[in-house]
Amino acid sequence: MERVPILKIGDILLVSIQLDMSDQTAVALQEDLAERIVATGCHGVIIDITALDIVDSFVGRMLSTIASISKVLDAETVVVGMRPAVAITLVELGLSLNGIRTALNVERGMELIAAALPDELDDQLADDPDAETATL
Repeated sequence: MERVPILKIGDILLVSIQLDMSDQTAVALQEDLAERIVATGCHGVIIDITALDIVDSFVGRMLSTIASISKVLDAETVVVGMRPAVAITLVELGLSLNGIRTALNVERGMELIAAALPDELDDQLADDPDAETATL
């Protein structure tokens, strides 16, 4: 079974789905991502679905479940790179993906996560007086 890579970029985990999602792969991704959120303490998850041409109801529910799991583990989730055909299919299947924020690309997704966590970043800077602020 193939695994979906999960990369850590700062305080964000980037999940880039580059293969057709079988049910087994989707379940493994849920488990792997939950473990990585806890292990790294990251507060943001970006799921890049640019390579997905089609989705079914299981993959749509899997995205929603991942967002819910991430939220419980104190991480915001943004899905990026959704193609128009995928968006249309999700709507036709009746999957509105409640609680999932979307962005056109990874950069915009990172901006959404940064905007969702400003208080936490301020707290971290207050704890570390030598820290420098960076702009996006």
